[in-house]
Amino acid sequence: MRLLGRLFQLLFTWWNGATIGTLWTISRTGQLVGEDEQGNRYYQQRGGSRRWVVYNGYADASRVPPEWHPWLHHTLKEPPTLAPPKVKPWEKEHVPNMTGTPFAYRPPGSLAGTGARARGTGDYEAWKP
Repeated sequence: MRLLGRLFQLLFTWWNGATIGTLWTISRTGQLVGEDEQGNRYYQQRGGSRRWVVYNGYADASRVPPEWHPWLHHTLKEPPTLAPPKVKPWEKEHVPNMTGTPFAYRPPGSLAGTGARARGTGDYEAWKP
């Protein structure tokens, strides 16, 4: 049963990694360029200029780290595996966008958040035309 589930996933679910069609295309025309710390793999078309990423798990563009983004968009010629960018002391680690997930930020008092909204202070006056 588990094998059947994996086969179904490879055939139809592009958001959980590469489908069989994508893996077929990669094997024919793609050349592995590198991998980031999240396990995402980056490819370039052999003899061409097309570049793409195969996500390790859920496909979300915010999971592409800053060092790979310029290479994917042809801003840099060399990938970060060959020409790693200089890390500035003020730079933070890459964090994917959590909006729409259970890990999204929910401020106190919001409908989806925990805690209670602060009571009004009575200093608000409604505008009257």
